[in-house]
Amino acid sequence: MVFKKMLAAFGVGGPSVDTVLATPVVQPGGTLSGTVHIKGGDHDTLIEYVSLGLVTRVEVEGHDSEYDATVEFHRVHLTGSFTLPAGASHQLPFTVEVPWEAPVTSFYGTPLHGMTMGVRTELSVAKAVDKTDLDPVRIEPLPVQAAVMEAFTRLGFRFSRADLERGRIHGVHQTLPFYQEIEFYPSQAYAGRMRQLELTFVTSAHGMDVVLEFDKRGFLGSHDTFSRHHVSHADAAGTDWPSAVDGWIRQALDRHAPHYGGGHGGHGGHGFHGGHGHGHRGHGMGGVAAGAAAGFVGGMVAGEIAEEAFDVDMDFGFDE
Repeated sequence: MVFKKMLAAFGVGGPSVDTVLATPVVQPGGTLSGTVHIKGGDHDTLIEYVSLGLVTRVEVEGHDSEYDATVEFHRVHLTGSFTLPAGASHQLPFTVEVPWEAPVTSFYGTPLHGMTMGVRTELSVAKAVDKTDLDPVRIEPLPVQAAVMEAFTRLGFRFSRADLERGRIHGVHQTLPFYQEIEFYPSQAYAGRMRQLELTFVTSAHGMDVVLEFDKRGFLGSHDTFSRHHVSHADAAGTDWPSAVDGWIRQALDRHAPHYGGGHGGHGGHGFHGGHGHGHRGHGMGGVAAGAAAGFVGGMVAGEIAEEAFDVDMDFGFDE
């Protein structure tokens, strides 16, 4: 009996957990649904709780080092404690709201190089090793996010990679402890004025802040330049986004380098406040050209797409 208890404490003969997602592809502010399947082990087991968490990799900068850390940024408890009989099957259907600030991890089905996202299920077992299950999930952009991303490719910018940085952006209301940077190489028109451009979305139910950072190291001025604009979800359709984005870029660069020629173009840095948003959850993907994905993927470095695919690289360091 003592030996069996010892084995049980190490998880031998204990319960198992498997989560099946009905919605492996979602959008910020959308709904993640599925079922947690729990199978009893060789003996009755006291389950303390069952929880779901969204986990991802975040880049952390220290005083003299930089490293990646696994961060759980959203957790929901599905149950309190209950006794799971030996050999019994138990199903827990769930519906979880995805945070509006959740980072974009794919664009029309193509994973963004540098991004990894998963749903971690935790089965907390009393006086024994907890059981976990990790499932990949893709987060596609909202229509207004997709429109802005496509605008950069139409302007000739080439996608490089995306990552998450721990920290907060000054002047922006932020609920998560990190922010996403979607990095682009400049178009030929701007190749002499920046080395790289980083795009950040900070989204809410009413709209989003679009933050642009221009890396100009090695060029005149040798400073990073920032630009911030607010848009609503209603702006996704009916806006000439390439002209608007080009205006944002020109205004930011001209403001910090007046000796360069060129007007401000487009709508400048005034943003688009034409609506208060609809508070939708799970917007459709209409309103963006069918060839958007091809243009966006065209900037990716050859061979890196498959390397970062969700079903290839999902090791967060958890023991499952």
